[in-house]
Amino acid sequence: MAPTIASRGTVTVMDCFSCVRTARIGTLPPREVVGVDGHWRVAHAFDTSLPGWLVLVPRRHVTSVAELTDAEAAGLGPWLVGLSRALRAVTGCAKTYVVQLAEKEGFAHVHFHVVPRMPDLPPERRGPGVFGFLGLPEDRRVSDERQDALALALRAALGPA
Repeated sequence: MAPTIASRGTVTVMDCFSCVRTARIGTLPPREVVGVDGHWRVAHAFDTSLPGWLVLVPRRHVTSVAELTDAEAAGLGPWLVGLSRALRAVTGCAKTYVVQLAEKEGFAHVHFHVVPRMPDLPPERRGPGVFGFLGLPEDRRVSDERQDALALALRAALGPA
């Protein structure tokens, strides 16, 4: 299900980071297709220093949760629970945080951050402080190789689609 070129205000779907990636779904590395179904794609966050930080993205271009179809909405809960369970199994996290903002320039496409909260996470990094793990210089981010390894382990933990 590749996105089509359409205009949403001043941005076209093909200018959308998430839509461009989804359009290439068959050629993406494991880190960008941790899981997928007809409505959702899961990727490892690319600019994080926290291993296992996932992003759940609708395959169709939407900029508001209210725009989700009933079918997309029906799949959201199972994905969030399944990803949380897989993260617990693979990373040993105590819980997961789930956040949806979609406000950053270039990232208005709805996406849900599914973040492993590790048992030893310092208090200043808990809750909203977890966003301190994003936007770091490349040399501090989880490597592509580590993201791919995590993606494969998470796929196995998620089980068959």
